Amino acid sequence: MTSVLVDTNILIDVFGPETRFKEWSSEMILKLRPDCKFILTPIVWAELATMAPTEDALMFMLGRLELIREPLPFAAAYQAGLVHAAYRQAGGMRERTLPDFLIGAHAATRSHRLLTRDVSRYRTYFPHLEIISPDTHPLSS
Repeated sequence: MTSVLVDTNILIDVFGPETRFKEWSSEMILKLRPDCKFILTPIVWAELATMAPTEDALMFMLGRLELIREPLPFAAAYQAGLVHAAYRQAGGMRERTLPDFLIGAHAATRSHRLLTRDVSRYRTYFPHLEIISPDTHPLSS
């Protein structure tokens, strides 16, 4: 059984308001679920905090996915710091990037696949990371 770290945007698509990615994200969760264990990192948990009034409510909402809570490895935090610094030195201006780098480094360090719809930064800074995205896994018509 393979492991897939689920990015925040996928869970927001599935459990949040209607988006153009809701169908793709929901279908990928259903398609992967029989053969994968889904991983939840504390970074994603923090980013989802505003989706429910309490932590218990958030756990209940996500409960059907049987997400496995996995602590952030220190090696991943270090790697994320390095790639974030490289990003900024290359002229990257976006301030919200560190959580993305923590998520990508967590997946890379633990050899998880990453389910996301934000491909470009992950592809650039984690070139060996296996990414499942609308670009790599389009829905069949």
